[in-house]
Amino acid sequence: MTEHDGGPSARKLEEGRLLKELEAIHRTRHETLLHGSEDALVTHTKRMNELEHEYVRRHPQRAQTASRTRSGARARTNGEHKEQPM
Repeated sequence: MTEHDGGPSARKLEEGRLLKELEAIHRTRHETLLHGSEDALVTHTKRMNELEHEYVRRHPQRAQTASRTRSGARARTNGEHKEQPM
């Protein structure tokens, strides 16, 4: 992606800066969703996607928590919704 008003291209960011940008954009997401203009939400979404895709590109083998996978979520859901005997 190219340079834009939302900051430098994610590919050009040094690792520490990429992580700081990701933290900041996730921190501001909820407020943008609730109170931002349509343009602000579109811009925020594009930048968030750019940063996240760059992180995943750099870290394809990142550690994954079992509960954050489909099978882990199913196991958690099945365990939480079992009826208790009376």
